[in-house]
Amino acid sequence: MEKDVECRFDSYMQEIFQMQEVDVKTYSPLALAYIGDSVFDLIIKSIVVNGGNRQVRKLHGQTSMIVQASSQSEMMRALQEHLTPEEHLIYRRGRNSRTVTTAKNQTVTDYRRATGFEALIGYLYLSGEWKRMLDLIKIGLDHLREK
Repeated sequence: MEKDVECRFDSYMQEIFQMQEVDVKTYSPLALAYIGDSVFDLIIKSIVVNGGNRQVRKLHGQTSMIVQASSQSEMMRALQEHLTPEEHLIYRRGRNSRTVTTAKNQTVTDYRRATGFEALIGYLYLSGEWKRMLDLIKIGLDHLREK
């Protein structure tokens, strides 16, 4: 049933917005990171809001702690051993991409690792592998909580 819901959402979105079907493997790593950044942000915001109604400033503060490059980098360290060879390839392509800017107050290593993480999230999202994407995010978040 889960796959049914995913397929219906994908096909409905493609239908109403007249989106063409594209092979996700043709996207650049930075395009994958672009969408992955938004998807990860939405997931984390959903988790934070689910924790209870609070001032937006507090919601934003809690979200920012998790979506920053250093946290994503730390999550990626924990995920390495859980990745399939294909996922590892997507991560490495994203990590090794030449970006024009770097994040404020973040190391280059953290920023590059976070870009790889976001590329992986974007790839899984666009591939419709949402369960796998959420499982990996859960592993990463659990790792952050343990620290």
